[in-house]
Amino acid sequence: MSNEALRPPQSSSQALESHGADTDAGRRSFLSTSATLVMGGGLVGGYGTFFAMAGQYFFPSGANRQWIFVSDADSIAPGESMPFQSPDGVAVMITRRSEELAEKAEDGTEAKLPPTVDSFLALSSVCPHLGCRVHWEGNNNRFFCPCHNGVFDANGVATGGPPAAEGQNLPHYTLQIIDGALYIEMPTTSIGRSA
Repeated sequence: MSNEALRPPQSSSQALESHGADTDAGRRSFLSTSATLVMGGGLVGGYGTFFAMAGQYFFPSGANRQWIFVSDADSIAPGESMPFQSPDGVAVMITRRSEELAEKAEDGTEAKLPPTVDSFLALSSVCPHLGCRVHWEGNNNRFFCPCHNGVFDANGVATGGPPAAEGQNLPHYTLQIIDGALYIEMPTTSIGRSA
């Protein structure tokens, strides 16, 4: 007789256990492969995000700029200034110079000409020295920073205090007048990319 004939037949539970051992090995292999793929995907995603952010830092795209409405040009009186803050939080002081052009009408009376963009000046209202707010002193015809006695002339050029010693002038912004409305060109921050 052969040895197979002498062996007792396997019970159904023994057959399932031997089959379960194969299933456990397959399940372990699947879980191991899945975990490796998930970790690899996380590393690729993390490094991809890092390199994308580093690329934007080292190779910035052109600055996005936008014309933003400030006010009617006539609403700022000659010699006065108006604070303005962009939607992105950039603080600017817009000043209308006191020199006004006037022309003689035919009857000899003076008539004011509409304001021109040259009669306005837009400067950052943040001192470049330490970031304090500057304000316009009309009686002294200057911008003044109270933090460290920084003084800037009417064109934003540093004339006194630490900003003058370091050659730090107030940044300028471009203005335009369209149909009597005053607009300023400001940098903007875009969220996401448009197609």
